[in-house]
Amino acid sequence: MAFLQSQSPRQPIFRAPQVVLWLIGGLAAAHGARTLLSPARSADMVYEYALVPARYSRAFLESHMADPGTVLERAVPFVSYMALHNDWTHLLINCLWLLAFGPVVARRLGASLFLVFFLVCGVAGAVTYLAFNWASPLPVIGASGAISGLMAAGLRMLPGQAPWAAPGDAPLAPIFSRQILMFSVVWAAINLLAGLTGLGMGGESGLIAWQAHLGGFLAGLLLCGPFDALRPRTVGAPLDR
Repeated sequence: MAFLQSQSPRQPIFRAPQVVLWLIGGLAAAHGARTLLSPARSADMVYEYALVPARYSRAFLESHMADPGTVLERAVPFVSYMALHNDWTHLLINCLWLLAFGPVVARRLGASLFLVFFLVCGVAGAVTYLAFNWASPLPVIGASGAISGLMAAGLRMLPGQAPWAAPGDAPLAPIFSRQILMFSVVWAAINLLAGLTGLGMGGESGLIAWQAHLGGFLAGLLLCGPFDALRPRTVGAPLDR
């Protein structure tokens, strides 16, 4: 009967841009595939594709007579470590944070720039961890360094910073604004506390280290502006890409 039909359009369950959902699906697929491997093969994959700082220390390699590998083999872990997670809980937590902050950045930058920004923040997190843990043999895994960068960028992009402008046209919140500075200090304090007290966030637990969080977050704050300047600004183009 006509009067029983809803007149409102059907809404999707998740309003996040597809690129964010595909990224979450890719991370889940990567972890799911690794769980199907034997424990020995899974451990080998972690050591091969995780970020292991010892690979980049000449003194460590010489003392252990280890093969450093080709330039490509040594570069791949700076990206591939993001696709590895300790367990389903670790993956779920990262995906929830990605779902919280990823859509803000993806809608503003578009799919391609969003993925590049995600990877750049993740690499920045890896470099920061490497700088503070030179020659450590412990593998580091997880996408939370990259997601920390999305968090920083999302804070600067959030609608409401300029109520008169559309979300895609509102200016970015200044890095030295009171809100950004306060959140940055709190975020740094939380991560420093975790690092000093060992609240399950260090390399020994299999999760990404707190230094990578801070490195990714700082990269997100600083690179948000340059990436925003590169985004397409086609008049009338949809914001949800």
